[in-house]
Amino acid sequence: MKFRNFKLVGYVIFGRGAFNQVDEIIAPHRRGDAPMIFFVDHFFEGNQPFVSRIPLRGKDKIVYIDVTHEPKTVYVDRLRDELKAEFGEVSGIIGIGGGSTMDMAKAVSLMMANPGSSADYQGWDLIKNPAVYKVGIPTLSGTGAEVSRTTVLTGPTKKLGMNSDYTPFDQIVLDPELIKNAPVNQRFYTAMDCYIHCIESLEGTYLNAFSRSYGEKALELCQEIYLKKDQWDDDADEKLMMASYAGGMSIAYSQVGVAHAVSYGLSYLLGTKHGIGNCIVFDKLEEFYPAGVKEFKQMVEKHQVEIPQHITKGLTDEDFNKMIDVSMGLAPLWENALGKDWQQQMTRDRLRKLYEQL
Repeated sequence: MKFRNFKLVGYVIFGRGAFNQVDEIIAPHRRGDAPMIFFVDHFFEGNQPFVSRIPLRGKDKIVYIDVTHEPKTVYVDRLRDELKAEFGEVSGIIGIGGGSTMDMAKAVSLMMANPGSSADYQGWDLIKNPAVYKVGIPTLSGTGAEVSRTTVLTGPTKKLGMNSDYTPFDQIVLDPELIKNAPVNQRFYTAMDCYIHCIESLEGTYLNAFSRSYGEKALELCQEIYLKKDQWDDDADEKLMMASYAGGMSIAYSQVGVAHAVSYGLSYLLGTKHGIGNCIVFDKLEEFYPAGVKEFKQMVEKHQVEIPQHITKGLTDEDFNKMIDVSMGLAPLWENALGKDWQQQMTRDRLRKLYEQL
């Protein structure tokens, strides 16, 4: 038996107001006059009280990241080229936002040190050179992007992450104050990404005690804040932030499953955002995760969140085949969900019927 030797995040700071320590945390990593680049979710553009807290020094720059769509390889390459043209080298990239912004920070920091296009590195362990220094600061919690070894990108032919030991952040800053005023629906969709991580990890064939320990805790936290609490409070923010962290850790030694495999196809074709895409798919997965889907529907009803329906209505055969191709390319996810003979179980016809339900 050969075990994976996983690279985890280098440093973690957690606590209310931890964002105030960013300046001193990144100071030792400044190299000469090479700037720190702050990738900030465009949601914060014009929010002067928040933006003024970002510790700019020297040639440091804020780049607002457009997260209207899922991160694309062409966007990563363009930002890399612009930064190289303007500065040559940078000291590091700090991603402040949700999963898409943090993934962009990871991807561009990798591409500052690797030649070619980010599309060349979509897959497992294709990155050859260490990234520039990178920091993740979530302002939405749930995706686990702050701890994962991937950065999920939509490329010219597929939606697939840059999965490597060079991908995890060198530092993450977990400050529950930063997720306090997240829009209710967006917070729910992102939190459900965490919940679905847990269900898929805990019911997968890759499960071991490492994954189970983190997954069970993250699941317990999700259930507490979304089923047991009567109102959202500071305690809920703290617990959601830790659920996201533990949920991300639970798949370090495991994998996600059917919902993620199917939602990647949706995202590739329709541009469906990751969190809401997982919700749309998971809502229809009773045959795979009966208890989890039942509980998910209770959370949806309690929090009066709308899950879009019929989004694949009217698609062509060519459209369905594109989604199926993307989904079928995610072999580790299917194997975790269904076992080594997953290709006998999940035929193209069966997957087509599943997409038609959405």
